Amino acid sequence: MPEGNRVSRISVRGFAVASATAVTTVGAVVGVASGADQGAVNEPVEAAGTTTLLADIPAGQQVQQASLTDQVQGQSDAADATARQAAEQSARKQAAQDAAAKKKAADAAAEKARAKTLAASRGDSRATFPFKASYTVAEVKAMAQQIVGSGQYACFSNIVTKESGWSYIATNPSSGAYGLVQALPGSKMSTAGADWRTNPATQIKWGLNYMNSRYGSPCDAWAYWQVHHSY
Repeated sequence: MPEGNRVSRISVRGFAVASATAVTTVGAVVGVASGADQGAVNEPVEAAGTTTLLADIPAGQQVQQASLTDQVQGQSDAADATARQAAEQSARKQAAQDAAAKKKAADAAAEKARAKTLAASRGDSRATFPFKASYTVAEVKAMAQQIVGSGQYACFSNIVTKESGWSYIATNPSSGAYGLVQALPGSKMSTAGADWRTNPATQIKWGLNYMNSRYGSPCDAWAYWQVHHSY
């Protein structure tokens, strides 16, 4: 069977088959030319048609390969863009969660600080202190600050300074008033504790309660004292 007929039965499938067909076709042309040189029947060869086939097939293959390369690159770029978008969204979400957590912690810390400040301002009338045989003025003032609270301490301190000079055993020789707040008689302070004679904390608690119940607050009591020089 002639070489030219064999070429015509090759199926072109995909890029590899197209390339093989082109190579086989070239071989067939060469074979025809060789046969002519050996004395075979010298029939005209359609060189123009053969030349067109050799030129077109490689060019088509190159176009298809370039098209596939572009598609693959496009798919890769799209995948990269999707990955970047997902990473950015994840980063934004994490940043928002971190910011919310920090704000929550800051709010909790601020609330705790406000509560502590408010508690210090209001004082603690139930505070207890270790018993001692005697107390310094600094120790007595520290007790008052804790019991009375920072909000009213300055006014309370003004009254105590005027009344007793911060001596928890001070006694008025003419009236018999006793203690830091000069209770008259001193035995009134027994409602705050049986140790009213020797415990400055007991005297402070009684004095604070007296100022609150009679005047509304130590500062109101101090305002009254400044006018009447007593309370």
